[in-house]
Amino acid sequence: MGPRLNGKSQQGHKMVIFAAIFVLMTLLILYGSNNVNESIHTPFHVAAHNIMKPTDLKRWAGRDGYVPFHGNKSMTLHCRDCALVTSSSHVLSSQAGSEIDQTECVIRMNDAPTLGYESDIGNRTTVRVVAHASVFRVVRRPNEFLHQTDGNSTIIFWGPPNKLGKEAKGTLYRFIQRVSMTYSNLSFFSIAANKMRKFDNLFYRETGRDRQKSHSWLSTGWFTMVIAIEMCDNIKVYGMVPPSYCGRLLPRKKPGPKKMPYHYYKPRGPDECQMYIQNESGRRGNHHRFITEKQVFARWAKLYNITFTHPKW
Repeated sequence: MGPRLNGKSQQGHKMVIFAAIFVLMTLLILYGSNNVNESIHTPFHVAAHNIMKPTDLKRWAGRDGYVPFHGNKSMTLHCRDCALVTSSSHVLSSQAGSEIDQTECVIRMNDAPTLGYESDIGNRTTVRVVAHASVFRVVRRPNEFLHQTDGNSTIIFWGPPNKLGKEAKGTLYRFIQRVSMTYSNLSFFSIAANKMRKFDNLFYRETGRDRQKSHSWLSTGWFTMVIAIEMCDNIKVYGMVPPSYCGRLLPRKKPGPKKMPYHYYKPRGPDECQMYIQNESGRRGNHHRFITEKQVFARWAKLYNITFTHPKW
């Protein structure tokens, strides 16, 4: 038998083992913490090193990706100058309404109203891009959204093909089709299933992230920006903040930006930056990656004559 350790030696031996285990556990915790911080708190666009060669959006998909709900209309709209008006509360007090209304084409999103906000955002609408989740909020207010005074305005609906696809002809599809037959002065289109898949592929090409595997939802802003690039030679965006506006995702002692409602027409709604940060860092469920999308928009701005105002960047 080997020599037995006396009491002090045994105690020292145990302390060495305990210290080794403590160091090992500490390293494992730090490693795990770094990984969690990277996946949760680091902006979603960290995968940017996987970005492929930029897509030429002018040749990206063509106009065949838009399907009329009624009749045989085609999406042929082309504008030299466009005003893309966001739903952000940053448009308030801008007094940009007159400038917006004088622009050749005005693009809006979902159920963002103009009534009561004309001095800041104007009242003309050439194109409105609507998510499937906002269909009923738009249709139940026909005086605001369907009795247009801007000639033959266009409404483009986007959503899952099983809800808005012409082949599926689900309840929502048939509902919009009936509405389109009633308001024949408007042009109603859905984004075709093959083009919806291209939007997903575009997100992957521009961010290096698979939309579904990364639990991401494309925002209406993403669809609207791409559609605007397709149809406009020059785009001026109103109310969109730069990707760095909300600061880093990790908590800071330094006070953040002034709290602003996420939507200008919902003053008691959630704070815009809080909404951006929660969605950007969310891992469970599906989330809009607002900050990542704005990183992409910043790159596109250099390629497609896009400028930003209120705030200007």
